[in-house]
Amino acid sequence: MKKERILEICKGLITFLLFYFSSYFSVIAIAIFNIDVNNYTAGDLAIVNTFSDLLLVILLIILYFKELKSEFKSFKKNWKLNMDTAFKYWFIGLMIMCVSNITISFITNLNTSSNEQAVQGLVSATPYLMLFTAGILAPIAEELTFRKGVSKIFKNKWVYATASGLIFGLLHVIGSGNIVEYLYVIPYGSLGFFFALTYYETKSIYPSIIMHAIHNSALILLSIFAL
Repeated sequence: MKKERILEICKGLITFLLFYFSSYFSVIAIAIFNIDVNNYTAGDLAIVNTFSDLLLVILLIILYFKELKSEFKSFKKNWKLNMDTAFKYWFIGLMIMCVSNITISFITNLNTSSNEQAVQGLVSATPYLMLFTAGILAPIAEELTFRKGVSKIFKNKWVYATASGLIFGLLHVIGSGNIVEYLYVIPYGSLGFFFALTYYETKSIYPSIIMHAIHNSALILLSIFAL
């Protein structure tokens, strides 16, 4: 295996390690904001999550700075074509996501995933902070991790997109106490799969970040208006 290939794989693994251990950044947030861990509120959790996601984004940008700079130049030159591709794949992923969610609700007694319920709880507690966290920080962190990071490890288009979607889907359901909730890997994973195809075809992470941010922000805004 060539040295360049080994370095790429290592970079992808480092990306996942940063994402995995970002939960421990909460210790720093708790100390900085003097949060009482014995009286942990939903608002405290939102603040901790925002801090952890922000620190993770900063570290990932540092890790991929040169590539991000180069991909931004490419994105500017072909932004219309790139966004057309991004919208097309996002729409397909959204349709599959909607149909699979409806199907899961129909064949089970689940109305939504535990992950979605947790997000809704945080939106109720700190709506505009969650708009920033889930609408901006999370898409950047997740696209850099699950699209760019995975691309360092898998080079075949379909293997890469499948791995990216599967890992992304599992992230949203892992730890659930109900095994039936793993069906939600399908709707979450479908969106991840098509975001991966977007990155593969455009060779720029910005289109998938933008569509991911629009998707999340729209959902958060709908939740805020429904409060």
